[in-house]
Parts: sequence; structure tokens; C-alpha cells
Amino acid sequence: MDKKLVYFLCTGNSCRSQMAEGFLKALGGDQYEVKSAGLEAHGLNPRAVQVMKEAGVDISHHTSDVIDPEILSKADYIITLCGHANDNCPVVRNDKAERWHWGFDDPAKATGTEEEIMAKFRNKHFK
Repeated sequence: MDKKLVYFLCTGNSCRSQMAEGFLKALGGDQYEVKSAGLEAHGLNPRAVQVMKEAGVDISHHTSDVIDPEILSKADYIITLCGHANDNCPVVRNDKAERWHWGFDDPAKATGTEEEIMAKFRNKHFK
């Protein structure tokens, strides 16, 4: 059976889409081919890596990538995780793709003490 291709998209491919990719690979990697990308590549956020490690998922080997039109055209599911990506995602010329929007605030923009910032990262994968 061919795996369905899931493509998570956000602004910078540093936090939200990386975490979503990590969780789906961990929980459904046997059923899905999972990739993520951003409108830009901001680099993998070390706080996202830390929080995912706490959750038992290693994303330290992930890279921050920009949206690849070829992957976009082959995806079975395209999931945007922020309004910016939803509004600015390239036109999808892919009749088979289901497109969903699951909006989350960007934890990389959190302010406060380190403890408060990390709390924002930890809450992203539960809310």
C-alpha cells in the first residue's frame, strides 16, 4: 500500500510545521509520508527541538525548507498551520489534495522569561 503524502506548511518551517511533522512521523509514519516546509526557511528552532525531545520525538535531524512545488503537487494532504501560510501558499494545482487549515500562534514569537516561552512551545502540541 502506498503511503499518503502529508505536507505541513507554515511561515518559516522552524516550529509549528516541524513539530507537526515530528508527531505525525512518530504516530503514523507507517501510514504516511510526512514532510514540512515554509514560505521561508528560518532554521530549526532549538526550543522546538527541546520540547519535542521532552515528548519523546527527535526532530534534531530535520532541516528548515521552503515550499517545494513538486512536493506540493504530489501531496495528498496539505495542512497549513498559520494564517500567513494559508493566505500565501502557492496555488495548488493538484486535484487530489485535501487542503486543511489548522491555525496556531507562532511560539517563536513568544516573549517573557525562558520558562514562560517554553510553556508556549509545550502548549502548542496540545491545543
